[in-house]
Amino acid sequence: MNFDYQIFLTPWALGVLGLCVGSFLNVVIYRLPVMMERQWVTDACSHLSDEQALSRTGQLSTQEALELSRRAHALGSKVEALPALNLAAPRSRCPHCGHVLAWHENLPVLGWLRLLGRCASCKAPISMRYPLVELATGLMFLTLGQHFGAHPTTLLWCGFVAALLTLAGIDWDTTLLPDSINQPLLWAGLAAASLGWTIPLQNALTGVFVGYLSLWTVYWVFKLATGKEGMGYGDFKLLAALGAWLGWQMILPIVLAASLIGAVIGIAMKLNSQLREGRYVPFGPFLAGAGLVVLFAGQGRVLAWLGWA
Repeated sequence: MNFDYQIFLTPWALGVLGLCVGSFLNVVIYRLPVMMERQWVTDACSHLSDEQALSRTGQLSTQEALELSRRAHALGSKVEALPALNLAAPRSRCPHCGHVLAWHENLPVLGWLRLLGRCASCKAPISMRYPLVELATGLMFLTLGQHFGAHPTTLLWCGFVAALLTLAGIDWDTTLLPDSINQPLLWAGLAAASLGWTIPLQNALTGVFVGYLSLWTVYWVFKLATGKEGMGYGDFKLLAALGAWLGWQMILPIVLAASLIGAVIGIAMKLNSQLREGRYVPFGPFLAGAGLVVLFAGQGRVLAWLGWA
């Protein structure tokens, strides 16, 4: 008897998969920045523990270098002594009281509804963002299944969507766009194009070049004109990755949409005094959101909206 794998690629099956993936994305969005920051502190302490290097580069006295090295070593030891943290361990728990979530409390969307949005132990509120990320991922996976059909390449686009949702969440919370997601996303887009699974390879390669260079140019023009940095290098890499998946033709629509939506939300947050320290709004979530709009609307429709079809 031949096994029909396509049953697992039906829209509803992908929707259920998306709910589960969305639950994992919540973990990544919360933990990955903490893991990165721990590693940065550990690396910095390792360098600052080198007394001779401190004396050479910092022009410090022997006593000053020794004291700084001692403090750096102590801090590094404290960080290394913290409980292990990765994407698999420890188990999910309430950030307020430390209550470890039971399996039924971790069920996508249903767990949050069953708890009425509150911790089962301390009754502290659980952010609505958790079920919203799960629901959004599930709906997008379902829609991809309807659009691309029960084909293995549909899973590629599901991965693309999951990566964008994760990057948007992390950047919104921390203004970080991790290379550990950005770079694999870019190379996966080029690999998929080279194998003929997505768009023509030439379009993907040009998309990477145009995507990176366009924001890189804006960055340097703004910095030379104002002396300030208007965005981070992660934004260049994200737009390059979007170009690898969606083609160079979509770079300008993505930037226009992201800039417009970002400006509207930024103004609204300013009027409501919700801008974070430094008075800025991260650009990555809007790039990711615009990329998702382009994906689901389709190139033809997007160009028609702009009157370029």
